[in-house]
Amino acid sequence: MSQNLNPGMSKRDLLSLIGAAAGGTAMYMAMGAFDQAKASNFKGPVKLDGSAKGKSVLILGAGVAGMTAALELGRAGYQVQILEYQDRVGGRSWTLAGGDTYTELGGATQKVGFSAGNYINPGPWRIPWHHHGLIHYCHELGIGLEPFMQVNYNAYVHSTKAFDGKPQRFRHIQADYYGHVGELLSKAVNKGALADTISKEDGEILLESLRSWGALDKDFRYVKGRESSNRRGWDKEPGGGLTAEPIPSQPMTAETVLRSGLWRSIAGNLTWDHEFSIFQPVGGMGEVAKGFERAVGKVVRLNSKVTAIQQSEAGVTVNYLDTKSGAKMTASADYCICTIPLPILAQIEMNVGPELAAAIRSIPYSTSCKVGLEFKRRFWEQDDQIYGGISYTDLPNSQISYPSSNYGAKGPGVLLAAYTGGVPGYELTALSPQERIARVLEWGSQIHTQFKSEFVGGVSVGWHRVPWVLGCFGQWSEEARAEHYKNLCAMDGRIMLAGEHASYYGGWQEGGITSAIDAITRLHQHVQAA
Repeated sequence: MSQNLNPGMSKRDLLSLIGAAAGGTAMYMAMGAFDQAKASNFKGPVKLDGSAKGKSVLILGAGVAGMTAALELGRAGYQVQILEYQDRVGGRSWTLAGGDTYTELGGATQKVGFSAGNYINPGPWRIPWHHHGLIHYCHELGIGLEPFMQVNYNAYVHSTKAFDGKPQRFRHIQADYYGHVGELLSKAVNKGALADTISKEDGEILLESLRSWGALDKDFRYVKGRESSNRRGWDKEPGGGLTAEPIPSQPMTAETVLRSGLWRSIAGNLTWDHEFSIFQPVGGMGEVAKGFERAVGKVVRLNSKVTAIQQSEAGVTVNYLDTKSGAKMTASADYCICTIPLPILAQIEMNVGPELAAAIRSIPYSTSCKVGLEFKRRFWEQDDQIYGGISYTDLPNSQISYPSSNYGAKGPGVLLAAYTGGVPGYELTALSPQERIARVLEWGSQIHTQFKSEFVGGVSVGWHRVPWVLGCFGQWSEEARAEHYKNLCAMDGRIMLAGEHASYYGGWQEGGITSAIDAITRLHQHVQAA
């Protein structure tokens, strides 16, 4: 089927066509070309010029959004207090390490038995380069960053339906896919099939680029030889002395690569949020929380469960329960910035307008489940030469992420052995923590045969069982955004909402930070105008 692109075609129409033909990843990359998928709008430290006029702000939730708001409002002269349900700050910026204890909804308690220095991040686990707000605060608050290895060509891609269920190296699939596509396109150019699209001169340039991109030989073929082996790897690698001569590897056929479906794993690493450079805090994502705690921890009241939020013309009063003593308490301020996740907020008595109330109830949260497993040794490095990166599978655990630090360390190591959502996420979350770990051990052993023999222990977090969120992050549909997004973010009397759910960066800490900055900027403008 052919599509005629007329000069009057809108960007929306073209993006829809790209999405229908090539899937969401291609459409998202095309959006970048049209300047519709942008970097964070964080432009540097917020400037709240003018007096705070002695006003006070009560912030609900000591996650990244709440602590950003507290830090900047405090600098501007506002009296600030944060109420936090948990006995720690950070919200979903959370690290589970040896000695930690976590109790999920339903009462199942896990005590993490990881060796010193090993951990998993149940929530956010990476920081893309264009998350300017989060990176700014990491620098300002003394939070050390190190590279996060998103793509490792020596990691695996795996399908239970291809290659008899045996995992394949990422580099083999990518090199062979690019190579065969490059050869096919070069044939089309040489036959003049693109003559109506590009000039002869541009066709020659395209041919040369395809030779480089696809690792084609001098005759524009993707075949066994130096060019392809320099991309996909050698059967016998170059060495020294009399045994130095390398032996080229044999590419798979185009039919084999296409029918395997494993080319799908390549595209995910081309998306905006997964482009290099990507970082992680040294020691785990919980270090972000600690950095903010050093700056604003003195205004946080922990173990405070909000039970009601009431506003009047004079201010806002919040009823809360001290979860340690059971005492019923209240806190008041001129204004309130609420960062409580929407599934929790929807259950709290709150006198806001019908538009905001409807928006709060309308946004479902992602089902995500993570399982971290500790092993006696880092066999993925020692046996499989995989240093960082992610292996992908069509099994329910979806992916295996290898640690991006302490390469070559002796002793136990931890893998993020499952990070999955959708139906598999629901199914895993419905199981007990021990059953989740057992399932992931079975799945992981189909990719790494060492899983069972090297296993030490594990921890699992099903986000719909996390009591203080009841889901991983807000999932907006286009229809919901059109109907509810502005209402969710708008100031309602003396109350404003902030958090990743009030952003276009859903599921990322950058969304919480930029949302908080937007909210406090508008609040400050309101105070100045008053």
